[in-house]
Amino acid sequence: MSNYICHDHEHDGIDRRGFLKCMAWAGTGVLWTVSGGVLVSKTLAEVAKTGSSLPKATDLSFLQISDSHIGFSKEANKDVTETFKIALDRINAMPTQPAFLIHTGDISQLSKPEEFDTFDQVLKSCKTKDVFYVPGEHDVLNDGGKLFRDRYLKSVDRGQGLRLV
Repeated sequence: MSNYICHDHEHDGIDRRGFLKCMAWAGTGVLWTVSGGVLVSKTLAEVAKTGSSLPKATDLSFLQISDSHIGFSKEANKDVTETFKIALDRINAMPTQPAFLIHTGDISQLSKPEEFDTFDQVLKSCKTKDVFYVPGEHDVLNDGGKLFRDRYLKSVDRGQGLRLV
């Protein structure tokens, strides 16, 4: 793990750039499964390698993906769109699709409409049709999150007190 810590500014063993570098080869995502009341997680890389440990049709499973950062193209991951496609390919290859997919932030790198457009276009290939979104700080940079809300929170009842802070 220490091989992926490039700059440990907070001296906590966590480095965002190192994390991105590590995730570039992993195909970012986690499969969560509830079976017999027990919650278990596996990375998409693990799922791709071991078909025997996939959830059964009777289990509740969902996928969490995060930090797509569409628009980013620096040293840590020069082709984030391809990394996102790899993650979706791994999801689509599962014999039983998860109940839903949740993206937990940073769809985009700079909150640009074209970054969200690219994400939406690539996501169309995903067999898991129910997708939910949580904004990341990169998704709400320019307009306080208006573009993100208009695209991804349309079906949310805003009368329930949901706010982007």
